[in-house]
Parts: sequence; structure tokens; C-alpha cells
Amino acid sequence: MSEPTLPPAPSAISQPAKALLIMQHFNRLKRMLPVLFFVGGFAWDALTIGHRVMLTDIAIFSGYIVLAGWILHQLSTPATWWARLLACVSAWPWLSNKLSQWPIQDWPYWVLQFLFGSLLSALFILYFKSSSYGMAWMITLLLGVLLVANEFLESEYRRLTLCWSMFGLCTILLFNFALPYILGSVHAIWFYSSTMLGATASFVLYRHAPKHSGSIWPVGVLAVLLMVAYRADMIPPVPLVKQAVVVGYALDKQPEGYWVTLQKAPWWQFWRVDSAHLRITANEKLVCFSAVFAPKGLHTKLIHNWQKKERGSWVNYGTPGFVLAGGRDGGYRGYTTKTNLSSGEWRVRIQTEAAQTIAVHAFSVSVVDGLETHRVRVRY
Repeated sequence: MSEPTLPPAPSAISQPAKALLIMQHFNRLKRMLPVLFFVGGFAWDALTIGHRVMLTDIAIFSGYIVLAGWILHQLSTPATWWARLLACVSAWPWLSNKLSQWPIQDWPYWVLQFLFGSLLSALFILYFKSSSYGMAWMITLLLGVLLVANEFLESEYRRLTLCWSMFGLCTILLFNFALPYILGSVHAIWFYSSTMLGATASFVLYRHAPKHSGSIWPVGVLAVLLMVAYRADMIPPVPLVKQAVVVGYALDKQPEGYWVTLQKAPWWQFWRVDSAHLRITANEKLVCFSAVFAPKGLHTKLIHNWQKKERGSWVNYGTPGFVLAGGRDGGYRGYTTKTNLSSGEWRVRIQTEAAQTIAVHAFSVSVVDGLETHRVRVRY
């Protein structure tokens, strides 16, 4: 009776077998890299971007755009340094074998995918922070869909029409942030100008490419759609970013900040301090406090549009405003008051002078006889 054959000791494994095992582990890791990069990059952007928009962020993203544009220009050139590099690599068989798992001809498309993914991630965070009402969420949702879809478009990046479309969209949205930031104004003219500037830059780069591979016309369509969406108040007035909006009973300004007396939220709404349902006595006033980040040097006027829902539509009950001056990390803070409120559904739209909505805070009011006791003071 023969004895069973034992597996070889680890030291007895041949070098080719070890190399095969390493390559198998490497291939498994390679399949996980897009997911790891996506999660890691998005987490990093969420932690470092969005609390406030900084000039360094815009400079970094502008560098991404320049690099992406240069790669697109090279890919559209019939005989480029890239082709010469491929020829040099092919002349060295040992180098070609080393790079066989990562084909060098795919590298520019991987770089473009990374650059556009980074830009979409940052833009999604910025628009997510700036969007706090229904219409604006649509644009943010589209950016989120593009951000996720970008991770599965690796094989599609060889179609340069997709590359030009992504380049044009990212360029336009970045200019929408950069131009108002630099000029210190959120006037509508700067949104339209920055949209046209981003689309024009994309068209100029395409026209100067020696070989017009792919199509540029989707960029024009995207520019028109964005301007229509802005006119319909579907795009928030970037780079303004909402920091906080609350409606309470009283406000006390102290050296350490604003103390707002709020209706305490139910225990099960652990994610918020204030309640969406306010109980007031007859003739008691309410105060709306808002904190909005604006870059240093930006000046505009904000409006608190108090509205009540009557017969299915929102009716204006006053639009007091105040001047906003940028530069505070915690957001520029202001407040307005409203008296003689009746029971029903209310909301306050925080808007610019051009009626572009920054945030919408909805709440309900009930007029009661006794004074509400479940109130807390919160510092902002």
C-alpha cells in the first residue's frame, strides 16, 4: 500500500509557481483598485472640500483640467510622442513583457478616467453642499450618477467623443465656481459668461487638435442645458455654500456667537437639534437664522423670503434682507424676524438679489394658548 503524497514544503515551491501566485494576488488587487480609489478619493474630498471653497482647490482642479486637455490634444495627434514612446518600448522585449499586464497604450485613458473622476467627485461635493432644495438636487443627482458611472467607463474612454464631453462638462462647472470666486460676485451674468467661457475653451482646444477625433457638439448641448437649468433656478448660486439654517423663537448675539432658542426635536430625530414643527402663542414672533459661506471679497445681498402654503401654492409674506460680506470660515451670519404667523405650513427661501435660491427651510406652525416648554438654546 503506497503512502499518500504530501504537498511540497513552502521552501520547495518553484520560482515559476511563486511568480504565478504573486500574479494571481496582483490581478485580484487590480480588480479592486477602482473601488478602492473611488471610495478613498470620495472620502478625501468629503473631508477636505465643501466646508468652504478655497483658492488652492480651484488651482488644483484647474491643473487637472490643463493636464486632461493636454492628453486629449496628444491623443488627437496622428504622430505624437506617445507613438514614439510605444515604439521605443516595443524595441525592448524585456520591458514590453514587464508592462504586458498594464498595456502602455491604455495609460492615457486611465489617466483621463482618474482626472475626470477626481473632478466629478469634487464638483459633486461642492454642489451637494450648495444644494438644499428640490430643484437643485436634480443637478447634484446627475453629477452623482456621472461620478459612479465614470468608474465603469474604462473601455469607453477610447471613444474620444465621451472624453471631449467629460472635458467640456468639467471645464464649464469648474469655471462656474472659479469666475464668481475670483470676481467676488454671484451675479447671473458671471454664470452665463463662465459657461460660455468653458464651452469656448473646449471648442478651441478641439479645433487646434491636428486630428479631430471624436465629436465636440455634445459640449454645446451641455452648455445650453446648464444655462436653461440656471434660469429655472435648478443650479445654486455657487460658490455660496449653506452652513446652517434654523427657525426659532429668539436670538441673542454674544461675543462667542449667536444663541438661538429653538423647539427641541423629537428624540427619534437624533440627527437634528431643532424641530420642524413650531408651537407659538398668539402674536409671538419667529426668527430665521442663516449662515452662508462666501469667499473673501464677495459681497451680495441675501433675502429671507417667508412663504406660507395656501390652497396648494406658496404665498409670499415678506422678503426682508441683509448684506453678505464674504470671508468667514463658519459662514456669514444673518437673521430676519416674522410676526403674526398663523397655523399652517411655512418655509423660508434664502435667496440672492437675483432670486437664485441657496437654501429652503420648511417647517409648520401651530398657534397654541400655553407657552411651549420644550425649548433649548443652541449656539451658532
